[in-house]
Amino acid sequence: MSEEQAVPQSGAEQAANPALEHERQMLRDVEEKGGFAKIGGYLRLSGPGFLQSALTLGGGTLAGSLYLGILAGPDLLWLQPFAMILGIVMLSAIAYVTMSTQERPFRSLNQHVNPVLGWGWALASLTANMVWALSQYSLATGALQQNLFPGVLGPDSPMGDFNGKLVISISLLLIAIAITWSYDRGGRGVKIYETILKLMVAMIVICFFGVVLKLALTQDGGGIIWSEVFRGFIPRISSITTPAPRFAALLQNIPTEHVAQWTEIIVAKQRDVLIGAAATAVGINMTFLFPYSILRRGWTKEFLGFAKFDLGMGMLIPFVLATSCVIIAAGSQFHAKPAQGFFDAPVEEGVEVPQASTRHLNEYYGYLVKLLPAASAADGIGDLPDEELLARVGSFRESKWFEGMQADLLKPESRLKARQALENAIRVETLPEGTRYLAATLVTRDAFDLAKSLRPFTGPAIADWAFGLGVVGMTLSTITLLMLVSGFVICEIFNVPATGWPYRLGTLCAATGALGPFFWNKAQFWLAVPTSVFCFILMPIAYWAFTFMMNQRKLLKDEMPTGGRRVAWNVLMVIAATVMTVASLITVYDKADKWGMAAVLAFILLVVIVHIVRKLRAKAEPNA
Repeated sequence: MSEEQAVPQSGAEQAANPALEHERQMLRDVEEKGGFAKIGGYLRLSGPGFLQSALTLGGGTLAGSLYLGILAGPDLLWLQPFAMILGIVMLSAIAYVTMSTQERPFRSLNQHVNPVLGWGWALASLTANMVWALSQYSLATGALQQNLFPGVLGPDSPMGDFNGKLVISISLLLIAIAITWSYDRGGRGVKIYETILKLMVAMIVICFFGVVLKLALTQDGGGIIWSEVFRGFIPRISSITTPAPRFAALLQNIPTEHVAQWTEIIVAKQRDVLIGAAATAVGINMTFLFPYSILRRGWTKEFLGFAKFDLGMGMLIPFVLATSCVIIAAGSQFHAKPAQGFFDAPVEEGVEVPQASTRHLNEYYGYLVKLLPAASAADGIGDLPDEELLARVGSFRESKWFEGMQADLLKPESRLKARQALENAIRVETLPEGTRYLAATLVTRDAFDLAKSLRPFTGPAIADWAFGLGVVGMTLSTITLLMLVSGFVICEIFNVPATGWPYRLGTLCAATGALGPFFWNKAQFWLAVPTSVFCFILMPIAYWAFTFMMNQRKLLKDEMPTGGRRVAWNVLMVIAATVMTVASLITVYDKADKWGMAAVLAFILLVVIVHIVRKLRAKAEPNA
């Protein structure tokens, strides 16, 4: 395949493509064989579906799955497959339009539907790439520093924290550039790129499946209750407005006057994670990647059935397996259980007692301080000398938080803040145990906490290496795909072929992620969730854009579905687009209040104005 033929342009440019003709013949051969031979042939030909899988199985998906497990246990196992199925409906529609017209979707959308939607789709995809990349680099850095090579790259290694992060970021960027730029080398490069990502997806699934299998084979099953797991695949919409059942039980153990406040906290966290997890199932940048990867492969309408198989086998199955395993493992270890260092059971002599981290303690106190009544002179805490204050905070005397308070008391600029924190810690101990227990269960934990908690069941090798490799595989595959999509977007924006240096330089837009470890180091895992929420807000642009494209006769001509097929396509697409729109609007209102809603209305108004202007011009120019 020549460089020009590798450019996703139009069907005419691919008419005499020997590689494509070879794939067509292989497809005809496997169709005739049927059975396992057909499935094997499909797997050999698959590609774009696995690209989608490698893109969606990233840091946002891992974070969303982890927090779904922490906050709801197995009760929300249904959520991500449901969101993925909605996404597959829309991606199938995108595939139908792209294969039928052999036109670039960005150009088609601008010409036949509305340029505001086209430009909104492209710019939102590019923005999502640049933002999402930050959390991918940060999460990969955490895995390499904490799980895989702490003695070489970790904060306490001879290299030091900053140098370790610098080495990791540069190395990841160079590896990602090498992999992504291979896609620019025609048919051979595409095959190499897709094969690498297939192997990455397989490694991710094997790593997380291995962890759950090891847990299940332990003496007590690792805390996994399989009856609850199977029930978790049955949708429970009430999670949007009510706490998970185990939290409902804990709420019964706290004072009545605090129940409403805690319920609001839990439901808000559940809603954020629920939306973040749904957003990472199919992101707006995935809707840009799929049609352009189809054009790059040269697939035409005869490949439509195979494309649906590719989405199911290459994207849905690996996604469901990997996310379900993370949810099951996280739920078994963390759901409705206090973080390590809080309310730990007595341990045998000589066994190290788990310590609460500074991050965990600050979050724990942050919840509880809001419940404290105003301080009064009767407390007598403000009059205690520093030494006695420190002595009274005995529960966490061995923690780094406690050591930090000792150091801060010696500094004039931080002494007042340190005393206030210690006084709050003492007063928190006067709250009922049920209240303090609930706060400890809501402390944010990440994949590295999960790896540590699994060590007694799986041993340190599987816990650290399986999770470490799974995280690095997830993030690296997503980083390369974010770069690939960025290259496509930039070339479309400037209307140049997606090859050569314009494409390569365009991929570097997502290199912004290399800065992630230096800005997000204090909360690198949790920040994948708000990133996903931000990208989720942009999703309806793509969903409605392709719904409109599917109904454009000027674009599809004789290929536009008719009769029952058209009704079926529209029902499925409108359901998917409506669900995403409602969820997106709830998120906008929750995060940006009236200003966010105003921005949404302004965008819709611009779409309507441009549509009316185009209609008036078309009437004025009959030949237009």
